[in-house]
Parts: sequence; C-alpha cells; structure tokens
Amino acid sequence: MLDLTKIARQMQGLSEHLAAESVASRQRLEIAQKLMVEATARQEELVEIQERWRDRFIFSVPTPVEPLNSCIDIPIPPKVHTVIATDGSQISPSHHEIAYCYLINIGRVVFHYGQGRYPLLDSLPEVFYRPEDLYVSRQWGIRVEEWMGYRRTVSEAIALAELVTSWVQCQTSPPNPLSVNGEGGQEKVPTLAMVDGSLIYWFLEGLPGDACDRILPPILEAWEQIRLAEVPLIGYISASRSTESLNLLRLQACPHSTPNCVVNCGDLEEKKPPCQLFDTLRDPSFWLSILQPGQRTPLWKSTMRILNLYGETQTIYFCYVHVGSEIARVEFPAWVAENSTLLDRALSLMLGQIQKGYGYPISLSEAHNHAVVKGDDRARFFAFLEQQMIKAGLKNVGISYKETRKRGSIA
Repeated sequence: MLDLTKIARQMQGLSEHLAAESVASRQRLEIAQKLMVEATARQEELVEIQERWRDRFIFSVPTPVEPLNSCIDIPIPPKVHTVIATDGSQISPSHHEIAYCYLINIGRVVFHYGQGRYPLLDSLPEVFYRPEDLYVSRQWGIRVEEWMGYRRTVSEAIALAELVTSWVQCQTSPPNPLSVNGEGGQEKVPTLAMVDGSLIYWFLEGLPGDACDRILPPILEAWEQIRLAEVPLIGYISASRSTESLNLLRLQACPHSTPNCVVNCGDLEEKKPPCQLFDTLRDPSFWLSILQPGQRTPLWKSTMRILNLYGETQTIYFCYVHVGSEIARVEFPAWVAENSTLLDRALSLMLGQIQKGYGYPISLSEAHNHAVVKGDDRARFFAFLEQQMIKAGLKNVGISYKETRKRGSIA
C-alpha cells in the first residue's frame, strides 16, 4: 500500500526540479532551432558528410530525402476507405500457476467507411505449451518472457498480412449475384494497414543470428504480402522519445573538419561536446515548434544498423506528423515512402483515424482493447485449463502455496 503522507515531503523538490528543467528545455529548443536554420542552408553538404563519416559516429544520423524546412499539408481522407490494424497481448508463463505455458492474443480490426459493410472486431488467441515453444530460447540465453514478446510481434505481422490479403481478394473476386451487399468485382477501395509501435526492431541487434532468423524473416515475408497487395503499411508511435532527426543537427554543431567522435571527443570527461548542447531534447518537442496541425515533416531514411538485415525494399523511412493532440512519429517501409500515391494515402487515412479516435487512431485503440488480457480473462483461462487437466485425469492440480498466500491478505 502506498503511503501518500510520506511522499508529500518529496513533492516540493520534484516541482522545483521540473520548473528548472522547463527553463533548460526552452534553452535547448532555441539552440536546436538556430542550428536547423543553419543546417537547412547546407543540407546537401551535411548529407555528404553523413554518408562519408557515418561509420565514425557514436549516434545514428538519418538521411533527409526532402528539404529540411518542409512543412507539408496532409491530404483529406476520402469518404470511402478501409483501415486494418492488429495489436497483441499475452499471458506470461509462471511456475506458480497450475501449468507452465503462455498465451498470445492478437486483436484484429477492420473498419469499412462509406461502404455499408460490417466491421471486423475480434481476437485470435494461441496457447504455447510444447517444450520447443517454452525452452527454445534458452540456447541463446533469452528468457521465456522476452522470447514471448518477440513471438507476439511476429504474430501481429502475420495476422495483419492475412487480413490485408483476404480483403484485397474480396475486392478482386468475381461479383456474387446472390450477395446482399454486392461484394466482389468492384473498384479497389483505398486501404491502410496499421500497427502500434516502431517498425524498426532494434531489439534484434542483441540477438544471436539463429534467434534473429526466427523473428525477422516471417515479419518481412508478411510485409511483402502487404506490398504485393498494394496496401500501404505504417507504424504509429505516440509519445515518441526519439532524437533521431535531431542527430543531423549534431553534424551542424560539430566544430571539427572531420566528425570522428571517438578521436575528437573521446577524451572529454566533464565538458560536453558542442554537439550535445541540446542533448535530451526530443524530436517531438522540436517539431511541435515548427509544424501546424495536419502537417508533416520531411521524410527521413533511417540508417540504424539493424536495417541492414531488412533489405533495400523494406528499409524504414519516417516522418513526424502534427496530429492536433501531439507530434506523432510515423514509420513506413521504403516501398511506401518512395511511392507518393501510397504515402499520401497512408498519411491521410491515418489522420482520419486520429480524428475519429479523438487524438489516437481508433483502429489501434480497438485492436488493443480486443487483444488485452485482463485479470478476469486470465482467471477464466486458468480455470478452464484446470477443468481440462482434471478431465484428462491429472491429479494434484493447483497453484503454488506462494501464489495462494499472495492472493489473500490478513489485513
């Protein structure tokens, strides 16, 4: 139980710290704004420096593919369109439960606008209990709970590709004269596929090659199916803490003719290098001072090392969008970013989802709501599992004594 009276004495110090941090944040923003003006004037030169010296940086610098001072208006979404989204949740394994297993639940959402079609709102659960599911990650030193999260990412991508493929096939199939809604044989409806979170799976960098091969290829294969369906794919990141686009300004702030971080600044101990004068400033905070609602930043091509495994077609681009309630980071594969039609469609439909969701894409929030496993759901899952175990003739079925005592209290 939390004792608020003991916390009250610490609140004054916290408030003073936040007030001081607010002043420092404004100063960092002013420095970054000045550097951006300077960087815009020499954008091509900075890109050449980035391409030549990127292996000497201790930070990742993306490549801007549009003018840095671009503030591009996003088109209004069409009245007739479809949005597809998936999200996942899980029940983690525990040795204190009646059985050591875990469950992944994928929420699926398909919203049809202006078409007179019923939406799809459901979830796909899958239970993992075989030894090859539970203990395969031990050979790489990966905890089961961590591996479960990776498997969930794969399941989300596969489920999304299946929904997209099914929807596209439904539109291209011959018309059914007996169909009440007249499905099939009609012009393709503008469609968007969405996932919650980044498309750059940086966690794969720390995995052994064999483990990475079980995670990334199925995801890229699912993306390829979406690409062949000509449906744009985006990853939506709310409250991003990234500094990736601002890293270009560190090149502008660098006073050295050769931006070799280790050689030039490796011996600095207490003094900050000039390129870190706006350190801790986040991309959304910076772009909030520049963008108007409904506008996006220039496109950036990410240069994170993990993207070397993606291939040129699936490498990730990103931009920031002022959605009204916040500055959101939006990521998409190269085949979306390099196709202006798909890019405009993706951003316009995404903005429409945010307006319908009052600040957050309604398709993603509904996919989450159908995926999330609540306390009651968890209890029913293990109760049902217990029934099945008893029916199968197993004895001494029950939770550990520790778990029994934790679920009760003498106070």
